[in-house]
Amino acid sequence: MVNRTQALVLGFLLLAWASLLVILAAAPEVYDQALRLPTGDRTARIAFLAALTSFLALLAVGVVRRWRWTFRLMLVAFLFGVLRVPVAGLQLTGVMAANGPTWYVVFQALLGVLQFAIGLVMVAGYRRAGVWGT
Repeated sequence: MVNRTQALVLGFLLLAWASLLVILAAAPEVYDQALRLPTGDRTARIAFLAALTSFLALLAVGVVRRWRWTFRLMLVAFLFGVLRVPVAGLQLTGVMAANGPTWYVVFQALLGVLQFAIGLVMVAGYRRAGVWGT
């Protein structure tokens, strides 16, 4: 049985994976530009999708099995997700070079806000009941 914190993290992982699929299907040039892949290289896109899917699956298994290292890794990553917001602001104002179209930069900022909120829930759960609320 998964608790609220685990469900939030699993939901975010599913959202990240679904977003990846939608962007790769609708606008693959975004990842070509962001990852500096050769334009139109389908093999590189499939390799990227496979690698990221494997990593997200490993994290999902760690969440379900309540691995401590997974909790700590995801906690740090989620709390540092807030850094996406000022970076997106700098990219939108032209201070930094944008790593994709405007909609992608805004999407990254929204993901950063969501990550940070989940990170705060994880901290609260940890203080209340320990790692993964065990």
